[in-house]
Amino acid sequence: MKKLLLHGCILAFLSSPVVAQEINVVREVDSNNYDPHKSTARAAAEVLFMVGDTLVSLEPDMKTISDGLAKSWEVSQDGKTYTFHLKDGIKFCDGREMTAEDVVYSFKRWIDPETKSPVEWRAGEVKSITAPDPKTVVYELEAPFSELLYQLTQSFATIIDKADVERLGKDFGVTGLNGTGPYCWGEWLPRDRMTITRHEGYDWGPTFYTNEGAPHLAKITWQIVPEENTRTVALMTSQSQVTQYIPQIALAQLRNAPNIEIHRSDEAFWTWFIGFKVDKPTVADTAVRRAMNLAVDQEALARDILFGEVTPAYSYISENALDWDNSLNDSLLRYDPEEAKRILDEAGWVPGSDGIRAKDGVKLEPLTYIQGGSTWQKLAEFTQAELLKVGIGMQIQIFDPTIFWGRVATQEFDAFGMSYPYISAGDALNLYFLSQNIPTPNRMNWNDEETDDLLAEGRHATDDATRATAYGKVLKKVHDAAVWLPLYHEPMNIVQSNLLEPIVPHNNYGAGLYKGLDLKFRD
Repeated sequence: MKKLLLHGCILAFLSSPVVAQEINVVREVDSNNYDPHKSTARAAAEVLFMVGDTLVSLEPDMKTISDGLAKSWEVSQDGKTYTFHLKDGIKFCDGREMTAEDVVYSFKRWIDPETKSPVEWRAGEVKSITAPDPKTVVYELEAPFSELLYQLTQSFATIIDKADVERLGKDFGVTGLNGTGPYCWGEWLPRDRMTITRHEGYDWGPTFYTNEGAPHLAKITWQIVPEENTRTVALMTSQSQVTQYIPQIALAQLRNAPNIEIHRSDEAFWTWFIGFKVDKPTVADTAVRRAMNLAVDQEALARDILFGEVTPAYSYISENALDWDNSLNDSLLRYDPEEAKRILDEAGWVPGSDGIRAKDGVKLEPLTYIQGGSTWQKLAEFTQAELLKVGIGMQIQIFDPTIFWGRVATQEFDAFGMSYPYISAGDALNLYFLSQNIPTPNRMNWNDEETDDLLAEGRHATDDATRATAYGKVLKKVHDAAVWLPLYHEPMNIVQSNLLEPIVPHNNYGAGLYKGLDLKFRD
């Protein structure tokens, strides 16, 4: 009964008449905060792309770098110096004109050790960032970084206002953020909703958008609805107009709904996995990690739990991603529970009277952290049941997404559930396997000098072959060590009401609506 009442409250909020040029977007989870330098949550990126801007932008093909706050740029022949030329008339939401000094401040805060940004590496090995005049930014690196422009399209590179940061202190990105984006911060009610409103006068958006001015919509409400059936009902009854958070079981039904459109993108990659903290008891044993990979049937997961809408994953990145090494295919771990049992027996993990294995008095019960929401609960329960069949008693602890990110930066757990976006092997591997990224986002505590050297070689490469070879060696090393248990690769599906003009899915960091400039109701 309480569950029904809760759903009723959510639907009551959503069912208020849609005011012209306002939409509700339902999503599963919230962010821990909206500070671009401190959150790696997709929920943060979804809002930051709209309330802020970056120097350069990524087109929906996930390959082409386009204009952003910068109208043009040049790269030196040695690949170390980038010179950006800013557009005219850019203003923050409070009306102040943005200058090159704001860009310099934003990037320096990003890489400042005191900021403790989990994504500082994405800025490259910075030598200096300067503003020779109000419209020019010079970004100089110690060494070439083949993906710098792509990284500068990410929400972490959002340009922010120094005065706003200093005024709000620890509440920056919590109670407000003064950005230059097409929308302005309205109000954030954690675990409930975020509202953003049109930035009047905005006319400096990326040129790949049809809309050259301010957004068509006056207001967007990002509504947190953890229960997947409620999100589906909200779309079918036009209480919400768009979402990418529809359960796979509902997609077939919605494809036949007369008032719904679904737009799919395979232009980027999103992979779901369970990572192991490789220096913790039980999962420190490579035999245990390999057995866990062999014990889980990814095909059954994709077919029975996710209704064939995803691709089973045996690799840490999609085999369609840039710099995937095809030679790895024959060595990937695939479902073989009998081999999992044999490996555990050989390694000395003996089943007890309760069926759970133990060794030297330590039971094989890895503690796994996941974030709340229906998706991870289903995945964790499926994995738990599969592991139990071979004598592994995975323990699950669930955290609200607003605190989950802080908890997975600790050393208190053995494994964690995660999903992530990327466009290439380098994008994925540098994120998770650099030793400097311990304790987060390298939550596995993978600390390997050869890995660091190979990742540096890939980042600094100025030719495709050198980059691909270096990243291929890293992929082999981490796969052989079974650092993760990959689950599945997921496409982007934007589900929308046909009251809206057709939406082109944008997959940058999985934020399907990106800047939202072309969002509008049909005439």
